[in-house]
Amino acid sequence: MALKFSFVVPTYNEAGGIEKLIATLDDVFRANALDGEIVVVDDNSPDGTGAIVDALADRYPVRCLHRPGKMGLSSGVIDGWKFARTESEALGAMDGDFSHDPQIIPAMVRALESGEYGLAIGSRYVPGGGIRNWPLRRKITSLVAIALAKPLTRVKDITSGFFLVKRSALAGVDLDPIGFKIGLEVIAKARYGKATEVPYVFQDRTAGESKLNSGEITNYLRQLRRIYGLKLGGSRSNGSPGATENK
Repeated sequence: MALKFSFVVPTYNEAGGIEKLIATLDDVFRANALDGEIVVVDDNSPDGTGAIVDALADRYPVRCLHRPGKMGLSSGVIDGWKFARTESEALGAMDGDFSHDPQIIPAMVRALESGEYGLAIGSRYVPGGGIRNWPLRRKITSLVAIALAKPLTRVKDITSGFFLVKRSALAGVDLDPIGFKIGLEVIAKARYGKATEVPYVFQDRTAGESKLNSGEITNYLRQLRRIYGLKLGGSRSNGSPGATENK
């Protein structure tokens, strides 16, 4: 049986590329016989991103959840998961700017279909993965962020925002992200058992503006502090968060 899944794409002013992304995802789904849904969560983009998605709903497996204002990426993903079709057995997240490679989605889906893994992560930091078009400062920031979180898990790309997780792994888990690192919350807290990292090359956005700024770096540090506090306090919601494998 094909795994039914929903990928959530949070957006704010992504009108320049959202139609191309949706069409590309649909092509990947069709070419690989995947039963996937696209959920765009738009934060009332003034450039009309939400309206563009609504107009595409008759042609592609996409729905748009309209939110009243700019409420944040992580909360957008969580709201999108609640909005996703109930029959989806797995829930994912990816950016709307083509920085995440849609071509590895079939490998992520197959990993969960195998029953061996409860979480598949698009990874920049395993063999075959990488980063393109990042300045040195951003590369260093990313590596430092990963080093700070390393004691939490053996997952190499713990700051990845590109992943697919079994819906059952999220049941009863209190996700309380600050900022945009929803992947960190899932990796550290969800009850997925074993994770696999699927390599891809991160491509910096070609349209729109980056969401990374000094405020988000501060939010990441606050988020880490919360998670470490839970772990040190004995609240461990995932039985084996360190179990991981590269694909």
